[in-house]
Amino acid sequence: MTWIDLLTDKALEFGPRLLGSIVLLVGGLWLIKFLVKIIDRSLGKSKTDESLHSFIISLSRFGLKLILYVTVAATLGVKESSLITALGAAGLAIGLALQGSLANFAGGVLILAFRPFNVGDYIEAQGFSGTVKEIQILYTILLTPDNKKIVIPNGELSNHSVINYSAQDTRRLDLVFGVGYDSDILKAKEILNTIAKKHPLILKDPAWVIGVSELGERSVNFDVKLWCKTENYWTLYYDFREKVKLEFDKEKITIPYPQMDIHIHQ
Repeated sequence: MTWIDLLTDKALEFGPRLLGSIVLLVGGLWLIKFLVKIIDRSLGKSKTDESLHSFIISLSRFGLKLILYVTVAATLGVKESSLITALGAAGLAIGLALQGSLANFAGGVLILAFRPFNVGDYIEAQGFSGTVKEIQILYTILLTPDNKKIVIPNGELSNHSVINYSAQDTRRLDLVFGVGYDSDILKAKEILNTIAKKHPLILKDPAWVIGVSELGERSVNFDVKLWCKTENYWTLYYDFREKVKLEFDKEKITIPYPQMDIHIHQ
């Protein structure tokens, strides 16, 4: 038997099996995509928590693809015992090589179990800050206010400090306003209190605090501590500053700015 005859026999023997495996792989990937869409739609209808939702989708996609690849290998003629042995050895090798990924998976489970943050929360972690977009099986995705995408490993998030700005319903806004030494500080304090009293976004309880915090080099500084709903924080931040400037100008309260006196000697 020539090598051509041998090659022909092998092609006739394995060709249909290989073709069937390719069809199974392509069809399986399409089916997985379809099933993941069904799971996604079902979770949406059941109003599952968004954090758990994204995690289940990622885990389902990974698990279904693993089952598909094992099935395709079996279709190609790989014996089950050999396949199990190979998977065990591969699992050990992959586990050693991907210790970080396993730590990230465990971190994802811990995040979902203890909920330091949820999808939609604004957090600060690992030197980054942004709104949580997705919690996947290995990574958490943040979107910055200017729409940049940040991917942080779950292992890092579960083992280090995380600041969650959205965890509480209310937040305190801390501002500092300086007025000139020649201005009436009692009048300035009255203006600040009046603005705080009339502003619709400022909560009455806890009460706001306004007082002189420092006699600086160029100004008398007032600390202004205001409470508001978390979602109104930045709106109040900008609006209160604007109202203070307008009222100070109206009442002739000066806001000092850096300046230099130059004396010229002839």
